[in-house]
Amino acid sequence: MSQALHPMLNIAVKAARAAGSVINRAALDLEVLKVGSKGPNDFVSEVDRNAEAVIIETLLEAYPGHGILAEESGREHGARDSEFVWIIDPLDGTTNFLHGFPVYAVSIALAHRGQVQQAVVYDPTRNDLFYASKGRGAYLNDRRLRVSKRTRLSDSLIGTGFPFRKGDNFKRYVKMFETVMQSCAGLRRPGAAALDLCYVAAGCYDGFFETGLNPWDVAAGSLIITEAGGLIGNFTGESDYLYQREVVAGNPKVYGQLVQILKPYTRVIKDTPAAEAGDEAAPADATQAFVQAAAEPAPAAKKAPVRIRKPAAGGEAPF
Repeated sequence: MSQALHPMLNIAVKAARAAGSVINRAALDLEVLKVGSKGPNDFVSEVDRNAEAVIIETLLEAYPGHGILAEESGREHGARDSEFVWIIDPLDGTTNFLHGFPVYAVSIALAHRGQVQQAVVYDPTRNDLFYASKGRGAYLNDRRLRVSKRTRLSDSLIGTGFPFRKGDNFKRYVKMFETVMQSCAGLRRPGAAALDLCYVAAGCYDGFFETGLNPWDVAAGSLIITEAGGLIGNFTGESDYLYQREVVAGNPKVYGQLVQILKPYTRVIKDTPAAEAGDEAAPADATQAFVQAAAEPAPAAKKAPVRIRKPAAGGEAPF
């Protein structure tokens, strides 16, 4: 990379490449991997855990005072009261990886006071590094990224992700899928949301939508999209996407058309009456919820993956 990177972004790149090495080594012999299940069709392998450990070690060695929000270990590591929180998915696309389907990535984002400031998504199979610093543009390796210039949804290639967990609303998704499919030039589902978002930033997709995503799936890609001139929000076009488990992204023209189609399917959680009455409101910015959560004491011996749930009346997400 020829351009000088922000020091914190440099550390994130170092961590992502180290995790990529772990993943690439494991990909050479998938048969020996130990694989567990977090639920039906929701797998975790020792590679996820090993890659995450390498990332966290690299980040905390450089910044021991920072907080961590990671898919497999939640908030067990890092400082609890830092304004800086690293949001990590060590292997987005685990099911693809376990089948030898080469579409998966490492995703690392840094939020400061509720705003994502640094982002890295690393594709270890292609050695492709997507990265962005807030206000400094988005890049793939040495190439500056810009979203596509297509203006009509009917000419557009759209990315998506299918629901796969027990309890997901499949019927709702099929209706969305049918509506978007009939309105665009093509629909794709490779199976790694972090990469899908980068493909929007790179102009390969003109838009993207998915439900049920967690913050570590979306945080890095969201900054890469906006730094490439794109837009990202929830199905009603608001910026509260990380917190609400629904996301739509695209170049500005296609984004607006997708929002009009997807708005009827929104499940956005509105502020509670208690919040309107003057109690502490739910955080307006999605990432702020993670900063607040990271500042809370971690539950003892908590090993289960973090899940985003409906905000409590006090306004904070109960991790």
